[in-house]
Amino acid sequence: MIGQVEPQSKIEQTRVAGVTLHHLPHFVDPRGDLSVGEFCEHVPFEVKRFFVTYGVSSGEIRGEHAHRTLQQFLVCVHGRCELLVDDGRSQETFVLEHPSLAVYLPPMVWGVQHSYTPGSVLLVLASAKYDPADYIRDYTEFLRLVKAPH
Repeated sequence: MIGQVEPQSKIEQTRVAGVTLHHLPHFVDPRGDLSVGEFCEHVPFEVKRFFVTYGVSSGEIRGEHAHRTLQQFLVCVHGRCELLVDDGRSQETFVLEHPSLAVYLPPMVWGVQHSYTPGSVLLVLASAKYDPADYIRDYTEFLRLVKAPH
């Protein structure tokens, strides 16, 4: 079959505040499938940096932190991994197993990537350059910050 499997992008709200699940356009072609994401339309921020995690063994855990201001857009471009997101009140786990599926992580959401399959490649688009001061690496501190009155 040649054509577009997902005719349009679709964004789903999740139980975790600000986190959205993105179904990107997906085209099927005998030469190979194609997933598309446009920066102004599908990624809800200006991308300043990207990084890729790969070669992660199935028992390893990545992430385990939140960001004070950074936004992220995660796509598993090959293989499969799971993403746990937590806003201090609600948690949800997503299985990223197709390049047309992405998750938007706003600031102040704890993220953990785990259960990688062999050969998995996770692409992360980020809204800012690397800044170690933006990271919250202690879960207790994260909970204290998100539950503090604003």
